[in-house]
Order: sequence, then structure tokens, then C-alpha cells
Amino acid sequence: MRTFGPTITAGLAGAALAAWAGSSEWVKVTAPGPMPADLNDSPATTGLALVALAAWGVVLVTRGLVRRLVAALAGLAGIGVIFTFFGHAGIDALGRAIDSEVVWGETQHTTTPWPYLALLGAVVTVAAAAAGVRLAPSWPEMGRKYDAPADSKPEQKPLEEQSTLDVWKSLDEGRDPTKGNE
Repeated sequence: MRTFGPTITAGLAGAALAAWAGSSEWVKVTAPGPMPADLNDSPATTGLALVALAAWGVVLVTRGLVRRLVAALAGLAGIGVIFTFFGHAGIDALGRAIDSEVVWGETQHTTTPWPYLALLGAVVTVAAAAAGVRLAPSWPEMGRKYDAPADSKPEQKPLEEQSTLDVWKSLDEGRDPTKGNE
């Protein structure tokens, strides 16, 4: 039970860090020519990190096997972020790809801290997801009072026997108070 808060917090923080880092500038390039805009951040990193962030939100409100599966999904999204980091064949290769897109002149590129922060966030998310999958059965769950009501129809008295309050409750629940039990 004491692991619930720290694990969820770590998962949320790691996913948020990866999402923020994925939308930031990964490589600074100094060039006399026009710059390609599409090579300077990692939208795949941002998207996968947002999936992990949403999964951690779902972990808060689910229970049992579903909670474990959603925690595993957060871990898979975190692994995806790690692959986007290394998928560029290294950050220096990303800088060289930007260099090759510049139309003319000499370029210089320097890597910013953002890709490494995205990697750190992804590693934290994966570690928290692994802990979540393992520890979820011992975590507290939301009460059943928040579940959707059962599909059974409540008994309804004939209209003559209903009080005004019963009629209004029927209307609030989406039932027609003028119809008897059918």
C-alpha cells in the first residue's frame, strides 16, 4: 500500500518529462541557410509519452487485471520512447541529418539536454510500470459506489402510489414514471 503513491508519482513524472522533452529542441544548429523544421524534435517521443501519461491516469481508476494491463501499456509506451531515442541512430546522427538538409553553407550542431531528459523520463516510466504490474494487487482501489449502476430495473409502483419525490427520482434516472413495470 505504501508503494502506490510513489509508483504512480514516478510514472506520471517520468511520462510528463518525456512528453515535455519530446516536444523541445533536441539539436541546435547554426547554419547560414534555411533550416528543416521537422528534424528538430521528436513527435514520436511526445506521442508515446502522452500514451504513457494517459495510462497512468487510467491506473488510478481501475482495479485488478485491467490495472496491471494498463500499467504494462505505460511500460510499453516508455520502451517506445527509449527506441525513439536510439532510433535516430544516435543523437549525433540526427545532427548530421539536419546538416544534410541545409541547402548551402557550413553548419554546426550541438545536442541539447532534451533527448537525454526524454530518455531519463522513459526509463523512470518503465521502472514505475514494472513496479506497477508487480505491486498492483496490493494497492488500494476505488470503491464500487463509483461503478456504473447494475442493469436491473428497479421496481416501479403505479403512478397513483408514487409520491412527488418518487416521480422526480424516476425522471432523474431516465425512467418514465407514468409507465408501470413492464
